[in-house]
Amino acid sequence: MADHQAILRVNWKSLWVLGVVSLLMIQKGNAFQFKVGGSGGSWTVPADPNAAIYNHWAEKHRFQIGDSLLFVYDADHDSVLHVTKDDYTNCNTAAPLEKFSDGHTVFTFNQSGPYYFISGVADNCHKNEKLVVVVMADRSQRNSNQPASSPPPQESSPPNSAASFSSAGIVGTIAAFVGSSLLSVI
Repeated sequence: MADHQAILRVNWKSLWVLGVVSLLMIQKGNAFQFKVGGSGGSWTVPADPNAAIYNHWAEKHRFQIGDSLLFVYDADHDSVLHVTKDDYTNCNTAAPLEKFSDGHTVFTFNQSGPYYFISGVADNCHKNEKLVVVVMADRSQRNSNQPASSPPPQESSPPNSAASFSSAGIVGTIAAFVGSSLLSVI
């Protein structure tokens, strides 16, 4: 019985250390993924085409460099275009900066400034399926060599459309595994 208690004490200490490491990593990797329109939302024509629901949604959030947007939509009938301000205003779908049509698009912000998105279907854009996101300037020391208000890139490689895992998520998964292992020992 004493050996069993000693093993439990060592395992609890290991779990505590792993938990502290997880918290520290979460604080370092504080990027968030925002589902466009909220948890139940999807990228589609708003029920009220006169309402700018996506922009109202974006105004309620603070976006930072490293954060990402998740656009969920029917890939057979829609797409997402990253466009210039003029193309956003005019719903011009002819020359996007980037086009996404996989139905589950993850777009990661790599610079501060405004980002403009519209539906790839011009008629949908005219019915307010469009979004402006303003990414805050990075005031931390880790990116001090970048200008605080540089515009978004005009061309870049398409971001990974698969859901990304942060190191904090991996550590959290390991902690959950260790925790469940401890419970099975008890």
